[in-house]
Amino acid sequence: MNASIEEYLNKIISAKTGQEISSLLFTPVGGGSINDTFGVIANGKFRFFLKINSASKFPNLFEKERNGLEFLGKQKILQVPLVVACTEIEHYQILLLDWIEGGIKSEKFWKQFGEQLAALHRVSGNRFGYPEDNYMGALPQSNSELDNWIEFFIQHRLEPQINLAKKAGLIQAKQAGAFKNLYAKLNGIFNAEPASLVHGDLWSGNFMCNQNSEPVLIDPAIYFGHRSMDLAMTTLFGGFDKLFYESYHHHFPFPSNYREQWEVCNLYPLLIHLDLFGIGYLGQIETILRKFR
Repeated sequence: MNASIEEYLNKIISAKTGQEISSLLFTPVGGGSINDTFGVIANGKFRFFLKINSASKFPNLFEKERNGLEFLGKQKILQVPLVVACTEIEHYQILLLDWIEGGIKSEKFWKQFGEQLAALHRVSGNRFGYPEDNYMGALPQSNSELDNWIEFFIQHRLEPQINLAKKAGLIQAKQAGAFKNLYAKLNGIFNAEPASLVHGDLWSGNFMCNQNSEPVLIDPAIYFGHRSMDLAMTTLFGGFDKLFYESYHHHFPFPSNYREQWEVCNLYPLLIHLDLFGIGYLGQIETILRKFR
């Protein structure tokens, strides 16, 4: 561990716990993707979660994450980890969070998660977007606000990723034309709804179950958008338990053509994966586009 970071953590954790820190134990934690992630144990008993990344490669990445967590926390609907510290030290950026002890994903957990996400989506904004941009994974995400969901979806979700893919030679004229064809049909696909507060990156790796079997959201990419964006992404890598969907639908019914909406919404995270990880994701994108020829 960098000596300057360790010195800073010593001071921060001492101030939080009210105790002089005599030892800090750092244990690497898997699943950090673009970040170096560690469990931190202070004095053998106080536990925290630490994320470290380059301050220059992903500017303000953790500041955006902190802001998203704090905004979600202010809604007092779904739990999020408490942000202990967020700063830059030398050429690093760090984010220190309270440790979330894991629990069992019971039936109660999934029903509660569905109900609470429905409640979160009832939090509405005046426009689609958010006052600040953030990140979706390792890629910048524009949240410039617009009055119309379809315009926002095209201009600030699909087109930036399509342009990246074109530059990398991952998308050719054929696929670009299929997207243009889809755009003409979006008014008939998306129902008119108020802009919902969405987590923005709600796959199975971005929530936790705490020791009380309660859902906890992590790694947000928040904005005000169509709620189908969150719901679609829950299905992308295996899906959530059916009780989650039943509970959500009970509290905030899905649109009649929700499956169609979810397929279209998932073009955005699939394009993100195409741009980050390569051609292997193009087949899924083409399969969805063919359904809307």
